[in-house]
Amino acid sequence: MKTKYLTLFQRKILQKNLEGDVEGKYRQRIEIILLADEGKSQTEICQLLGCSQATARHWIMMAQSGQAHCWKNNKIGRPKKIDEEYLKRLKELVSHSPSHYCYSFKRWTADWLSRHLEKEFDIKVSNRYINQLLKQMGLSTKPKQNKLENHHLSLSNTKNLLIQDIPNHNRIQSEKFWLFKLFQVE
Repeated sequence: MKTKYLTLFQRKILQKNLEGDVEGKYRQRIEIILLADEGKSQTEICQLLGCSQATARHWIMMAQSGQAHCWKNNKIGRPKKIDEEYLKRLKELVSHSPSHYCYSFKRWTADWLSRHLEKEFDIKVSNRYINQLLKQMGLSTKPKQNKLENHHLSLSNTKNLLIQDIPNHNRIQSEKFWLFKLFQVE
């Protein structure tokens, strides 16, 4: 048999794949490539297989460009959606340090969460969507300020100076609490 685009070896491999248990749409791809290799036109292929013009055109072009071996590279169907298990794992990751999962950095970023979850669930999610999911769960990749830092920040906005946290042995034995008023020089 004379082939138009494929080597005899490629044709034999594709035919062998057809003999196996191949899902419907993948089977259709192989059949389009083989029919195109036999010299069938796009219209003839569409009539024989009942596929769209666009599908036939794409796989004919793949055969013409020597990419027939890529018939199973493009996944079929809609992308997978995230589920409760995915969200649970995202929450678990954020609640632990990245070093707990053998990463060298100290803080998670949306990019690294996306990469890690893609490896586990085979679902690619944008950094922006990761941040959106975290926000919906009341979480963030940004470190939380502790209460003492928040207290000092609120005090720094006043013009009063408060002396506190002095160890007991150095503290003046007085029941009065010292509050100093700072004056601004104009």
